[in-house]
Amino acid sequence: MSYALDLGDAGVLASGNWLPVRSVSWGIALVFAVMLAFGPSLEALAQVLPHMPAFEFMAKAAGAVIVLVAYALLVRVGEQRWPAELDPRVAPLATATGLVVGVVMFSSVMLALLGTDAFSTAFHGPAPAWHAAGLAIESSVLEEVLVRGVVLRLMWRAFGPVVAFGISALLFGLGHIGNPGATWFTTACITLEAGVMLGAFYALTGRLWVSIGVHAGWNFAQGYVFGARVSGSDFGDALATSLPRADSPDWMTGGAFGPEASLASLTICTAVGAVVLFLAWRSGRFVPRPFMERQSEEKS
Repeated sequence: MSYALDLGDAGVLASGNWLPVRSVSWGIALVFAVMLAFGPSLEALAQVLPHMPAFEFMAKAAGAVIVLVAYALLVRVGEQRWPAELDPRVAPLATATGLVVGVVMFSSVMLALLGTDAFSTAFHGPAPAWHAAGLAIESSVLEEVLVRGVVLRLMWRAFGPVVAFGISALLFGLGHIGNPGATWFTTACITLEAGVMLGAFYALTGRLWVSIGVHAGWNFAQGYVFGARVSGSDFGDALATSLPRADSPDWMTGGAFGPEASLASLTICTAVGAVVLFLAWRSGRFVPRPFMERQSEEKS
């Protein structure tokens, strides 16, 4: 499930003078335009649809679709291409693969936390999943499109992969600094584990779908399956309730921010990210290739 990495090399991203300036400016414009399409639309849907869990889920899912469509149309106009990173032909399998990987990864984190007696988990049985599923879909699509599809891709086009990974991972971490329970340590964890790992899946596959799936699967498992805090937020109804033990230090459990800021999460996610980055490097993802060569690979 690995495809050519198309960073864009036409339209506003065509080679020539001021490419870094044009890439950064275009990235800022994309972020504002996508958010302008997403925010008011989601608010309008929330006002029109009944205030029931199933309809709230529909609103969030529709918001995710709006983000994808807005991004695709903007890229088509500004970069004179349809975004290969959102190729719909590979979306079902790639997203499903990512979902499984995300659930397995977070389950591994919780097993480590429970095994070290840093957390306690009490399972309650079946519970409505509408709210948690909606939040997982909305956050994963919006954040992956903006951070990986816009920031990582355009910084890569302008400055190369090392700078692009550094900037996108740091912005992803800082984007969570205002969340409940956030500290500089939790920000560093999000930067190193999720910022790099999710970008690595995009670099390896050339598509955003696996990153979206991993992000959504992780959040859903964390907030709904185990009932833990997700970046400091409560995902509502859950199959269980997972709480850090009072005698365990925050660096071990993630504290009020949630298990993703724990040592176990930092270790597991950083290891996965390093492996995926290595596979991307072995696949030649960090060596620029001409546009026609990428096109030929995609057709073969």
